[in-house]
Amino acid sequence: MRLLLDTHALLWWLADDPALPTLARKNIFSRLHAAFVSGASAGEVATKYRIGALPQGGDLASRFDSIVAAESFESLPISSLHGIRAGLLPGPHRDPFDRMLIAQAQAEDLILVSNDKVFDHYKLHRLWN
Repeated sequence: MRLLLDTHALLWWLADDPALPTLARKNIFSRLHAAFVSGASAGEVATKYRIGALPQGGDLASRFDSIVAAESFESLPISSLHGIRAGLLPGPHRDPFDRMLIAQAQAEDLILVSNDKVFDHYKLHRLWN
């Protein structure tokens, strides 16, 4: 199984937050599965830290790549294919970070680890409970 962590799933993983369900935690932890973190999540963390919506995110924003690597997650860069796909996605969902995660999950055949049900409107697999 190849997983793509939504930003909140990454944050809850790093904080060992019980809001991350046991099933999601087990699958992320399993070395049988590859877990990816998108460059979009780096942008989302940095943006939310900058505007004060994620005051505890300074360390993650400044050391994103090294923290992701220390967790044995794979970094997923944003390609032009991802950008085009995100820009052409149908529907009213306007969050650019979510649109990028949708595009990457679809293009790379990844299972999105997220509690956000808006993703269910798109052709992708979502893991949560």
